[in-house]
Amino acid sequence: MVLKLVRRKDSPNWWLRGTIRSIYVYESTGIADRDVAEVILTIRSKEVLDESIFGRKVNATFEQAAESYLKGGGSLRFLSAICKHFGTKPLRKLRQNDLDAASLKLLPNASPETRNRQCYTPFIAVWNHAVKNDWADVRQWSRPRKRKGTVRHRGETRSGTRPAPYDRAAQFVAAMSPAPAMVMTALFYTGMRPIELFTLESADIDVDRRWIVIGNSKTGEPRGVPMHDFLVPLFESLLKRRDKSRQVFRTFRGLPYVISAEGGGQLSNGIVGTRKRLAKAGLQITDVSPYTARHSVSTQLVVNGVHPHIKDQILGHAANDMSRHYTNVAQAPLIEAINTLPVPDAWRRLDWWKDPLLLSRHHVKWGK
Repeated sequence: MVLKLVRRKDSPNWWLRGTIRSIYVYESTGIADRDVAEVILTIRSKEVLDESIFGRKVNATFEQAAESYLKGGGSLRFLSAICKHFGTKPLRKLRQNDLDAASLKLLPNASPETRNRQCYTPFIAVWNHAVKNDWADVRQWSRPRKRKGTVRHRGETRSGTRPAPYDRAAQFVAAMSPAPAMVMTALFYTGMRPIELFTLESADIDVDRRWIVIGNSKTGEPRGVPMHDFLVPLFESLLKRRDKSRQVFRTFRGLPYVISAEGGGQLSNGIVGTRKRLAKAGLQITDVSPYTARHSVSTQLVVNGVHPHIKDQILGHAANDMSRHYTNVAQAPLIEAINTLPVPDAWRRLDWWKDPLLLSRHHVKWGK
């Protein structure tokens, strides 16, 4: 059987319908002109025939791979511009130089770290998803290297790019409203990415086993995260919440944090307000933000003598066969390692530990 053009009562456009070598097609051409639709029919028929002979790899586009990735629960963050750039270009035609050129075009003034985070990582997540579907071949993509040398560069001094000592972080968190303070506390004692924590749901947490499961991480792979004993009372309290929203961490109004497609900013008001409160008290702490926690966890684990591979597993940078295939299985070495992180007394003495769920609705206004 071949493809043919058909009309539908609910559409002015021509549609393609038919089967070629067991592949069924029923889709709109998006065109009302018969002559143009005939051209699309010819092109699409060849694509389907090639796919039936050589497999999906021959025709799968980046746009299709990204759509499938998102349907599978992948993150939209930073992906919109990349999809617009690569569009319908076949995956088989994409090369390293295409990715490098895209990162420079989309982020011309960004640092290597930013280009890696906002272009390379989401692209590679989509590519790995396509590989799983057998739409693309396994490939080792190179990422931009960090600058070497002792020269200090503008743009690298913003908060979130380097670790902060835990006692300094405790001072900062103590000046925050309870709700964002709870978020920061969880970040500093799990090493999770902020986006992972904001989307964390009750079903992902096993307090008894000190284990958290992230269904869709930045790399597109599910992973398990150990829970520091310090966080147990926090999660036990927050998991008592009973409403329609599944997210564990909320704003002081009890609403889930809004996840934007292109960036963070969920705690920006809280961070700015806290800095101003501290400044009024004579303390200048401007180097603590959500992503600071991840750097702090990484650095402190190294200082504590944790094996590099264990540290990388905690942060989601590496995986062994067990962690890759059994994300729900709590791993004792990872839990033991995360519990080496120090807990300053100032952090333990915060008032909201009395009842985290109840006091999460308390809000400290700017300048107060």
